[in-house]
Order: sequence, then C-alpha cells, then structure tokens
Amino acid sequence: MNTCDDSVAAGELAASLCQTMADIHRRGWCDGTGGNFSCVSSRKPLRLLMAPSGVDKGQVQPGELIEVDAQAAVVAGGGKASAETLLHLKIVEVTGAGAVLHTHSQAATLLSRDSDGHKSSRRPETTAEETDAPAAPARHVQLEGLEMLKGLEGITSHRQQIAIPVLANDQNLQRLSERAHPHLAEAPYGLLISGHGLYAWGRDLGSARRHLEILEFLLEQHWRHLLLTATTAIGALS
Repeated sequence: MNTCDDSVAAGELAASLCQTMADIHRRGWCDGTGGNFSCVSSRKPLRLLMAPSGVDKGQVQPGELIEVDAQAAVVAGGGKASAETLLHLKIVEVTGAGAVLHTHSQAATLLSRDSDGHKSSRRPETTAEETDAPAAPARHVQLEGLEMLKGLEGITSHRQQIAIPVLANDQNLQRLSERAHPHLAEAPYGLLISGHGLYAWGRDLGSARRHLEILEFLLEQHWRHLLLTATTAIGALS
C-alpha cells in the first residue's frame, strides 16, 4: 500500500486514498456523505490531501480530491473543505500522523454516547457550545483482553489495556480541536467524539487504515459483549 511520505507520487497517493475511502464505505462505516479522510501530501509546507465535504466518500475519484494548507484553506481542487479539517490538522500537529481517517460506524457512535456501555439516568450530554462552563474531562472507553489489540502499534500483548478518549461533540471545530489537544499524545491512535464517531490515525495511510480497522473491531466486540452480558442478566431474572 502507498504511504503518505512526501516522496510518493501525487497521483499514486490520491489513488490510494480514494481506494481506502471506497473500502471503508463498503464496510458501512461512512454512509451517506459521512466521514472525512486526509493524508499528508507535504510537510513543509504542510498540505493535506482529502475528500471534499458533502460527497459520497465511496465514489470520490482522485481528480475530485482537494488539498488544504495548515489553516484549512483549500489550495488545490474545486471542492469545499469540511469544518472537521481543523481536527485533522490538530491530530497531525500533535501526533505527527501521516493520515487521519474519520468514520461514523454504528459501534463507535453508540459507545461514544455512553462510554461505560450502560444506560444512565443522567440527562442527555450537553454539547460544548450549549454552555459557557468549562468542558468536562474526557471520558474513556476501556478495552482489554483481546488478541486484536496487538494490531495497534506498540501493543505487544492482549493483556494490555487501552483507553480511547471520548470528547463531547461541538460544532465549533476550533474549540473542539483545542479540547482534543491534551488527549492526543496518549490516545491509542484513536479518539471518539460523542454521538459522532471515531477518528483514527497512523504514521502513514497504511498504518492509519490498520489502526482504524483494529479499533473498529475492538469497539464492535465491546458493545456486543455488553449486549450479551445484559441479555444474559435479563434471562437470569426471568
């Protein structure tokens, strides 16, 4: 698979990103016009190659991709940049990632809404822009005990535990990006936005895709385990 190194030809990089998006779309992780995907095409100056906003990510062709600069302004291509480009840029800045992949899968969206996986009596989460109070500390989805954890770079045993940060959603992406900043360095190549979905990243497009697939698998296992546990408990009471 092509990487996001600057030495990769622009045409090959664009084709690889489009193929990745099409494969992710086929898995049902970015239905409709959901999701956004970027790849570093240049470090100096910083440029991100990405799909334009508001399009079916499963149908994007290489010539339809846009390129944005470090301020999220479109510098090449005819499409519009997603507001979420700011979060992509923040992830690249803090982690040194070469690619960022954002999905709206059922498992990631479900678990992001209530990170302990259980129904709660608390009122629905207030989004950050609905209050002037400081943002609440990030919640986490804790994952452990699964062999697939070893697909994440740096993980060598199923006994290791990872904690995916969960941040409140916010339509102000500048504010959301700043709130994400302190959690990115320690995040296990993934970040959840409540009621929205998963951001995954890696040093290049290949590793970002692997991390995305691994995290999606782990999240799917987690909610299925919670469902099985709840169903078994209900059955024991009947």
